[in-house]
Amino acid sequence: MQLKKDKNDKESEDYILKENKKTNFGIGFIITVLIILIIGVAISGFYFELW
Repeated sequence: MQLKKDKNDKESEDYILKENKKTNFGIGFIITVLIILIIGVAISGFYFELW
């Protein structure tokens, strides 16, 4: 006997990034770290007079 899967179960399995607290925190953390790194590179470029 084969059980039918609910349509919502199939849709939720298709997404890698789900709308939950862990995903939102992870995306926010990664974006924040990238912005800090970009600012750090820009400041070091001005400090060492590369630009």
